[in-house]
Amino acid sequence: MTISERARDFWDRISPRERRLVVIAAIAAPITIAIWLGLSIHDGLVTKEKVNEKTRKALVVLADLKARGPMQPTDDVVSTMGTEPLSLDTYLTNAAQKAGFQLKGTTPRNAVTKNGFVTNSVSCQVTDLTIDQLTKFLQEIETASKVVAVTRLELRRDFKAKEKLDATLEVSTYSKEPPAKGDAGTGSAGSGDKKKGT
Repeated sequence: MTISERARDFWDRISPRERRLVVIAAIAAPITIAIWLGLSIHDGLVTKEKVNEKTRKALVVLADLKARGPMQPTDDVVSTMGTEPLSLDTYLTNAAQKAGFQLKGTTPRNAVTKNGFVTNSVSCQVTDLTIDQLTKFLQEIETASKVVAVTRLELRRDFKAKEKLDATLEVSTYSKEPPAKGDAGTGSAGSGDKKKGT
């Protein structure tokens, strides 16, 4: 006996009341499934939109930090700036700890001297960070000291975990160029020669 024949036989055997229940169930089942699917999709879209909104806000902050570029020392910063550069390795390690992760290490760059200032830079990579962690890390770098700035920033999204970010950044600290030792020595020698001549 085929399926259609079995269905017809079943239909003929049941009472009119049971037939109405079968018809109602046949109509209600797909409607119920459709409503359930619609609500599930809606909830998923709302959750995703919240995540996207949070991501957009964080990326705006990161883009702003990136757009600032290298810091130009201002008068108030220069007045408190010393000749000894800040230890960026320790500085970044502390910033990472406050952001809730451990920094694996930094790579130092050659110091650059220009216009009486010395720029010391390091580069580092951070991986598998949440947007909140990376935002807090960068804000800590930019605000904990006036002589430190993020001078290069590259962001990458983790394809396996889309809520995580990887970043490569360069951080620089600025100090005054120390006075040349040779100049002080030459000045002293000159004074001595004059005294001898006298």
